[in-house]
Amino acid sequence: MTTATLPQPVATGAATARARLPRLLTLFAVALAIVLALPVLVVLLNLLAPATDTWRHLAATVLADYIVNSLLLMSGVAFGVIVGGVSTAWLTTMCRFPGRRLFEWALLLPMAVPAYVMAYAYTDLLQFAGPVQTALRELMGWGAQDYWFPDVRSLGGAIVMLALVLYPYVYLLARAAFLEQSDSMIEVARVSGYGPWSTFRRVALPLARPGIVAGTALALMEALADYGTVAYFGVQTFTTGIFHAWFSLGDHLAAAQLSAILLGFVFLLLLLERISRRGAAFHSVSHRKRLRNVYHLRGIRAAVAVLFCVLPLIFGFLLPGGIMAHMAFTSGDAQFGARYLTLTGNTMTLAAVTASLAVLLALVVGYAGRVSPTRMVRAANRVAGLGYAVPGAVIAVGVLIPVTRLDHLLAGWIQAATGVSPGLILTGGIAALVYAYLARFFAVALQSVDAGLAKITPSMNDAARSLGLGPGATLARVHAPLLWRSALAAGLLVFVDVMKELPATFVMRPFNFDTLAVQAYNLASDERLTEASTAALTIVVVGLLPLIVLSQMMLRPERGRAPD
Repeated sequence: MTTATLPQPVATGAATARARLPRLLTLFAVALAIVLALPVLVVLLNLLAPATDTWRHLAATVLADYIVNSLLLMSGVAFGVIVGGVSTAWLTTMCRFPGRRLFEWALLLPMAVPAYVMAYAYTDLLQFAGPVQTALRELMGWGAQDYWFPDVRSLGGAIVMLALVLYPYVYLLARAAFLEQSDSMIEVARVSGYGPWSTFRRVALPLARPGIVAGTALALMEALADYGTVAYFGVQTFTTGIFHAWFSLGDHLAAAQLSAILLGFVFLLLLLERISRRGAAFHSVSHRKRLRNVYHLRGIRAAVAVLFCVLPLIFGFLLPGGIMAHMAFTSGDAQFGARYLTLTGNTMTLAAVTASLAVLLALVVGYAGRVSPTRMVRAANRVAGLGYAVPGAVIAVGVLIPVTRLDHLLAGWIQAATGVSPGLILTGGIAALVYAYLARFFAVALQSVDAGLAKITPSMNDAARSLGLGPGATLARVHAPLLWRSALAAGLLVFVDVMKELPATFVMRPFNFDTLAVQAYNLASDERLTEASTAALTIVVVGLLPLIVLSQMMLRPERGRAPD
C-alpha cells in the first residue's frame, strides 16, 4: 500500500511544475517586452512635454530641412535597393550563367561594410585631391575651374553609399521569395508565351512582393538610423539633429522630441509596409518547390547578367575594401598596435556579450510563444522586437534618460547606506550600452529563433510529453539541438550589427572606452582619412568572417539543385 502511494506526490509535483512553467514563461516574455520597449516609450512621452526655446528655434530654422532631406534620402535609397536587390536575386535564382554560384553568396558581402566606412573610402577616391580628379586634370590639362565634378559629400552621395550597403536586405528576402515559387508556374508562363521579362514582371514579381517590400522597409529603417554617413557628408537629417541638440545645444528634451518625430517616420513606414500586403494573397498553391535555374543565358545575355551582379559587388565591397586596405597598409594609423588590440577587444566584447544575451533571451521568449501561444505572449513578442525599427540615436536618448536617473538614485542609496560613493554603476560601465544594443537588435535574434521553432513539428512536443518530459526539459533536450543553426545565425547577425553600430555607441560608451567604429568616425571627422582607414578596415574584416559563415549556412539547403 505504501509503495503504491509513494510516487503520487512526486507525480503531482512534476505536474504542478509543468503547469507552472508556461505561466512563468509568459510573465518573463511580458516583463522583457516592457524592459526592451522602455526606451521607445520614454521618447514618445517627451512629446507631451512643453516646448523649450531650443525646440522652437529648431522648428523655425532646420526642422523643415530635416523632414525634406529624410524623405529624399528614403526615396533614393528605396529606388537603389529595389533595383539592385531584386535584379540580382532574380538572376541568381532563375538564370544560369558563369559565376552564378559565386554571386549567390558574394552579393551579401557589402553587408560587412558600414555605410560610414563606404563614405570614407569614396571621399578619398573622389575628392578634389583624390586620385580620380587628379588623374583627370593631368590627362586633360585642366585647371581647378575648368571642369565640373559631382560632389560625393552631398545628399546624392549619401543615397548611393547607403544603397550600396543596404541592397542585400532586399536581395536576401527577394531571393527567398523567388525560391519559394514553384517551377511549374514558370513552365506555365513559358507555355503561355511569356518570355523571361514578362514572366518576371507578371508572375514572379507580384508573388515576391511581400519579401521585396519587407526588405525595402528594413533598408529604409537602416537609412533613417544612419548617422556616420550623413554627418560626415554634412547632410542635415533627424539623426544629425538629435546629436546636435544633445551635444551642441545641451537640450536633452529637444533631442527626445526630435527622436519622437523620427519615430513617427518609422511607424509610418511600417504602416505602409503592412497596408501593402493587406487583402492580397501571395502564396503558391503548387507542391513543386524545387525551383531550378530555368533560363540558360549565353553570349551577350550572360555577359549582361554577370555585369548586373558584379557591379554592386565591385562598388559595394571590393573597391571600398581595396581603398581602405591600400590606405591602411601604406600609411594607416601610427598608433596601430596595442591601441588597436584594445579597440578590437572592446568591440568584440560588446558584440559577443550582446549576441549571447540576445540569443539566450530569444530562445526563452520564442519558446514561451510555442508552449503558451496566447495573445499576451504574441503581443509581448511584437513589443519586444519594436526596437529594431528604431534608430540607434533614438534608443540612446530613450535609454540615457531613465538609466541616468536610476544611476543617481542607486548611487544615493548606496552612499547613504555605506558612506561611500560608488560613482555611476550603470552608465559608468558597459551595462547601459549593452541594454541599448539589446533594445535595438533583440528582434533580429527573435525572428531567427522563431523561424527555427516554426520548422519543428508540434508532434515533437507531444512525443516529449509522452516520455514524461516537461516544457523545460523539452527545450533543453529536444528543441535546443534542433535550433543550433538558427541560434548561431541569430548570434552572428546580432554580432555584426553591434560591431557596425555607431550612434548608440558614440552617445553611451563609458569614459575612455572607445570602439573601432568610434575611432574611425573620430579620425574621419577630423579629416584624417588615412589614419581612419585602419579602424575601418578592421571593422570590415572582423565583420566579414561571421557573414561568410552565415551566407554558407543559408545556401547549404540548396545543394540539391542541378549543377551549373
